[in-house]
Amino acid sequence: MKRSAAYWIERLQLTGHAEGGYFREIYRSPMSVARNHLPEGFPGDRSISTSIYFLLTAGQFSAFHRIRSDELWHFYNGDPVHIYELDRRGVLTIHRLGANPDHGENFQAVVRAGNWFASRVAEEGEYALTGCTVAPGFDFADFELASGQALAAQYPQYAGLIRELTRG
Repeated sequence: MKRSAAYWIERLQLTGHAEGGYFREIYRSPMSVARNHLPEGFPGDRSISTSIYFLLTAGQFSAFHRIRSDELWHFYNGDPVHIYELDRRGVLTIHRLGANPDHGENFQAVVRAGNWFASRVAEEGEYALTGCTVAPGFDFADFELASGQALAAQYPQYAGLIRELTRG
């Protein structure tokens, strides 16, 4: 039986996320890495890893943003989700997260540290329940939400997609 987005939002106690969609942190490692052992650019110590539930509904999107860590996405339930990843060279990769490998979908996808990325439910989908594991662990000090105008100027070949998946 396919559950509804409302069911998962209530059952998992998800709340609105700054980039769009719904989330709840479910794990933050008590172990940490000292700042002097992290790559350049981290402003402080970080948990070794963190994990969240993340849900998008049709018509919603997770706006283009980037973080300083790798982010591993996991598919749990619902419809496929597309993750749009732009690397520093301007190469666009579309990760198709879902449960049907015959349609090019995977249960997991990795977004590399420092790359811009956004996501939305695949066409005609109702919702996607996913999870994200970040290592070193997520901290809002490492989060940057993209300016649509600035990102489109940097990657003009994707200006249409960037306009669709940014908020200003």
